[in-house]
Amino acid sequence: MISVILTMGLRGAGDSRTPLIFMGVTVALDTIFNPLLISGVGPFPRLGITGSALSTAVAAAISFVMMVAYAYWKDLPLRLRGAELSYLKPARDELGFIVSKGFPMGAQMMIMSAAGIIIVGLVNREGMMTTAAFGASMQVFTYIQMPAMASSGAISAMAAQFIGARKWNRLDDLTHAGVMTNFVMTGSLTVLILLLDRPVLELFLGPDSPAVPLARHIQFLVIWNFVFFGMTMVFSGTMRAGGVVWVPLFVLAVTLYPVRLGFYYFAYPHIAADAIWMSFPVASFSSLGITAWIYYRTAWREKAQAESVGEAAEQANAEGEPAGRFNPTM
Repeated sequence: MISVILTMGLRGAGDSRTPLIFMGVTVALDTIFNPLLISGVGPFPRLGITGSALSTAVAAAISFVMMVAYAYWKDLPLRLRGAELSYLKPARDELGFIVSKGFPMGAQMMIMSAAGIIIVGLVNREGMMTTAAFGASMQVFTYIQMPAMASSGAISAMAAQFIGARKWNRLDDLTHAGVMTNFVMTGSLTVLILLLDRPVLELFLGPDSPAVPLARHIQFLVIWNFVFFGMTMVFSGTMRAGGVVWVPLFVLAVTLYPVRLGFYYFAYPHIAADAIWMSFPVASFSSLGITAWIYYRTAWREKAQAESVGEAAEQANAEGEPAGRFNPTM
């Protein structure tokens, strides 16, 4: 968490390249330590799956120390010396602002993670073959949501400026452009993945795996949900740019639980495991409809207060961060 805060500070200071470099260092170190600690190569202990978790923690710690050393070496504004160390003591008004913004985002992460655990549990009930097919499909889906996350962050940063200037017409034009851009980008990538689904899935499952046909079936039913997901990200990201953080939390809670799980339990007796896969686009379409209705039909603009560009961009990424690479929540 401290590494994340330091990374955000570097971005806020206008240094967007350095966090990327240190993120690459973290990934490289994790890649190196993983096999060493899992298999016990050389002087390293053989820890099995525990070694994978430990390697991630060690890589993050080393990267953090390197970032701190870099901040002092370059004498960046983030470095603290002498009396500046008192800045680490939070002021009451600043702490209140952080809690008011951070609590709904943290709650959103918990809701998404819990929903992901529930889905994994439902998938595991269907047997080992289904679990393997689902895992491979989710690895592919991680890449499909990337354009939505990136464009939503950019739209949110620009939306904060229009909200600050109270240029609502320009804000709507920006939102519409973002929705169409996401539709085209995510839709094109979806079609491409469907055309190449077998060779892509064989990268994870192997060419002779009997789980490949089932994984292709899962992809065909689930993959369309990311088109709706990307469009929803634009609407919610635009509203977050105006400080509206509770609305996305409410929409997420409704669509991931009553809508998705309700559909699953009503549809499962009729279509079996397909109820799990169909619940993805059902939840995403519902989320898009509710979010769009709130955007166009409620008075959120009247209370909107523009966030900084950095805050808007970071908050726009909240929906894709919690579950990491394996994100069965949207």
